[in-house]
Amino acid sequence: MSPSQIDSFLALAVGFALAGFVSALYSALRARPASFSLLMNGGPGLVAAIPLLAVTGPAIIMRNTLRGRKFERRPIHFVTLATIIASFWAIALGYQVMKAFSGFAD
Repeated sequence: MSPSQIDSFLALAVGFALAGFVSALYSALRARPASFSLLMNGGPGLVAAIPLLAVTGPAIIMRNTLRGRKFERRPIHFVTLATIIASFWAIALGYQVMKAFSGFAD
């Protein structure tokens, strides 16, 4: 495997791990799961919801996708497309986290 492929897999893992951690932390503190409906509240909560959803987006998409497949019997091609979208989002998030922490190593 090339170094760029290894970096991509690491970014994917870091992105999903961070999204899952922040989503679980939000659920533990608020006693309800993070959701894109936080954008509908408006006011000062909207300002806090945007960075929260930027980080937890991949976890929310995967949670909704897997629940939709299990309970609503959504077609597999929708599940595949949502997984691809969440994976690209997690890679982007993971690269940003890796870039931020690589600055501390110097």
